[in-house]
Amino acid sequence: MSSHVIRHSFKALALVTFALLAASAAQAQATRTWVSGVGSDANPCSRTAPCKTYAGAISKTAMGGEISTLDPGGYGAITITKSITINGTPGSGYGSILASSGVNGVVVNITDPADTKKTVRLNWLDINGAGPSLGANGVRFIAGAALHIENTVIDGFAQKGVDVNISNLQSAPAKLYMKNVTVRNCAGDGVSITHANAGSVVIASLLDVSAGNCANGVNMGARSRATIRGGTFHANTTAGVNLTGVGNAEASLMGCTLTNNPTGVIAGGAPNIARLAQTMIYGNTTSLTGNVKGWAGNFIDGNTNNNLPLAPNLP
Repeated sequence: MSSHVIRHSFKALALVTFALLAASAAQAQATRTWVSGVGSDANPCSRTAPCKTYAGAISKTAMGGEISTLDPGGYGAITITKSITINGTPGSGYGSILASSGVNGVVVNITDPADTKKTVRLNWLDINGAGPSLGANGVRFIAGAALHIENTVIDGFAQKGVDVNISNLQSAPAKLYMKNVTVRNCAGDGVSITHANAGSVVIASLLDVSAGNCANGVNMGARSRATIRGGTFHANTTAGVNLTGVGNAEASLMGCTLTNNPTGVIAGGAPNIARLAQTMIYGNTTSLTGNVKGWAGNFIDGNTNNNLPLAPNLP
């Protein structure tokens, strides 16, 4: 047999071996994996042989799958590059993510074209910027289609609680959904929302979100749109809700409470706009500044400066 034929055979064998290994690795990924405080990342992350950390489990979880938590414990910081659900699993466990010394608790950065959903769900988690050297951001969303955060506490970070700062490389819109989330004790904003691509936007829905003792409770940056219902924004160092985007930030607040901030709502200048309905603004130094419009049912009183919103833009 000639050396050319032998080399060709070896190459063919190598390609077949590589394909088999890749297929085997894909098959090894489960749609549901498990973590436990007494697990090991050397395990297959099954219910009976769970992993130790979320980072250890994610490599063994298929795209679009779920990591469930068997018992309370600290499961480490994680970078997510594919669609996945991380479930702290109330009742059996409560997942804690400890991030100290400038580390982000959760980073979402999904750019894989094969991942058509590009969606992450974080549920029943305690994301803690453990001291004395605090973590950087609680959750950082850089790229992807949608991020859901539900039933979660984010506490004690040197920068932001939730930092949605979509990369300029992503031309598609991004969505943020938060429900029953508490953000507190962050040197930066509790929730910050912006899209760096001039042709796109972040659309956010915040339901029953509380943000306190941060710079701004919610900071609406460039190319951001938010609907905020049932929110409580208190004792922040700048404002409860602040629209700082360059002429293209919008926020609609319904049934919210803003108290003990220097300013309740700052809406910059037009076309930035904040709309209020059935919202209580009291105990602040200044109630409102900028382009704020009010509908029926607002309570604005007990502030040092009780500025009233502009007349409603009714038909």
